[in-house]
Amino acid sequence: MAQVPQTFFDALAVRTWCGLALRALGRAREEIDAINVYPVADGDTGTNLYLTLESATTAMEAVFAGHGTGAGEPSLADAVRAMAHGALIGARGNSGTILAQLLRGMAQVLADDARPESARPDGTGLRLALRRAADSAREAVAHPVEGTVLTVAAAAADAAEGTEGDCGTVARAAYEGARAALAATPGQLAVLRRAGVVDAGGRGLVTVLGALVEAFTGEAVRETLHAAQAASDAHARVTGVPGGAAAGPWTRAEAAASDTARAACEVPGEGTRARAAVAGPVACADGAEPGGPAFEVIYLLEADDAAVARLRARLDALGDSLVVVGGDGLWNVHVHVDDAGAAVEAGVEAGRPYRIRITHFGLGDVHTGGERPPRERVQRAVVAVVPGEGLAGLYAEAGATTVLARPGEPPASGELVQALRRAHAREVVLLPNDAELRHTAAAAAEQARTEGIRVALIPTRSAVQGIAALAVHEPERRFDEDVVQMTSAAGATRYAEVVVAERQSWTTAGICQAGDVLGLIDGDVAVIGPDVTATAETLLDRMLQAGGELVTLVVGDEAPATVAGRLETRVRESYLAVDTVVYPGGRQGALLLIGVE
Repeated sequence: MAQVPQTFFDALAVRTWCGLALRALGRAREEIDAINVYPVADGDTGTNLYLTLESATTAMEAVFAGHGTGAGEPSLADAVRAMAHGALIGARGNSGTILAQLLRGMAQVLADDARPESARPDGTGLRLALRRAADSAREAVAHPVEGTVLTVAAAAADAAEGTEGDCGTVARAAYEGARAALAATPGQLAVLRRAGVVDAGGRGLVTVLGALVEAFTGEAVRETLHAAQAASDAHARVTGVPGGAAAGPWTRAEAAASDTARAACEVPGEGTRARAAVAGPVACADGAEPGGPAFEVIYLLEADDAAVARLRARLDALGDSLVVVGGDGLWNVHVHVDDAGAAVEAGVEAGRPYRIRITHFGLGDVHTGGERPPRERVQRAVVAVVPGEGLAGLYAEAGATTVLARPGEPPASGELVQALRRAHAREVVLLPNDAELRHTAAAAAEQARTEGIRVALIPTRSAVQGIAALAVHEPERRFDEDVVQMTSAAGATRYAEVVVAERQSWTTAGICQAGDVLGLIDGDVAVIGPDVTATAETLLDRMLQAGGELVTLVVGDEAPATVAGRLETRVRESYLAVDTVVYPGGRQGALLLIGVE
């Protein structure tokens, strides 16, 4: 059914735009992933944009749901602020972080408290919003690079500023300006030109702007990845400059001619992935610079403006691809570094970092700024789900690609599939570290196997079992032997956790009340007590009665500061020849994780 056109920006327009954009990115994300070669050729730009917009849409829909049936729609200010906040807290990767700032910039204009609610923004308001979005996104990037999504956003704002009319007219002008700028990106960035593709982040923004046109006009745009590439090809035929900066809107004839020529070397229905397989550079992640940072670090940060200014300077010295977006005390920080721990420590000094994600790019998976041979897959890697920021850093420093499972937010199978791809290895050991993720992990492993990745799923039920498995991991030995040794180490590790009961309930140790401290061994409640430290001591005694040589303690942020010291003392005084190691767990849900090997 055709979309009903809208003249002004209101809450319903925001809702319509988000829904259309999310569906459009869902259709395009595999193609966008396939052309992702800058700033890191990790093939996830389309997915990151989709997940960021999904978070924005979810937050915005929650505002509508809060009004209930028959209560009318929320205000425009409430809708756009929720959209921007959702994007901020859910931003993924470099591209998603920039998209979050683009949406925040638009929200700052559209949610102007000085404007009466009855005075809904028209084309003039949209022009101002697009300009604020482009400018604020550029300011958020430490070292802006032309030929990226920043260039495309600026071109959209420029085109909108030169247009008079309603929201639909302005949106279409912005869209066409963005398309023309996207076609020129190969001439501005060498790595795109070598790979024969347009910028992936810019391609995603064109998709989002196309949805904005449809929201206001009711007319769906017909934008494809081939159309964007055809513009570059057509411009090269006319000017002799591949994707030159002067490339403008393409004609239907040029696009058709380019697509016809390209079709000769493509598998029907495979689109860009087929072209990449023939041409080589995209599939091989051409253009990475030797010695680039090994980790991507992302976290939310509660801090004031002055602290964030100092943080920017420190992170800029540590790595590159630095983007810091947000404001009003809440920020999303993205950086590529070699020392992931130092990047997190810088956040701790600035304020309170949480929802920390650390991704290990893998050997050879580095930045795309200089010449290098096509990247080869590493032979073996480990992908692990971890419950807190502290363990994410620990696992990443050990070489694992990590997926953070926030309390109450377990990762979906798609997230695990992306992590398996990011590991960029022929063989991957997957550690779910949670009994409830068994089926999700199995589905992700099966999907990865269809893509030619050999995946071994070790059914670890706790992060401490994963630590034990990772400790005996040796990439040099045969895959099957390595998996057996890791599985054996995990299985020989008994695990326990200390949590606080949320409600009254029956347990295997009796009835607990809300607020009671529960000690669980291998998933079953074994101890109920009023005090965290006393309960942890009783729990540890029960575990060590069966013997053990090493106790691992992972302490959450909300645990008493003295609990680790008390437990270390108890082990030292009561259990000879038993060693203890302690790790900070961050916001991991459980107050304490215990492993006994």
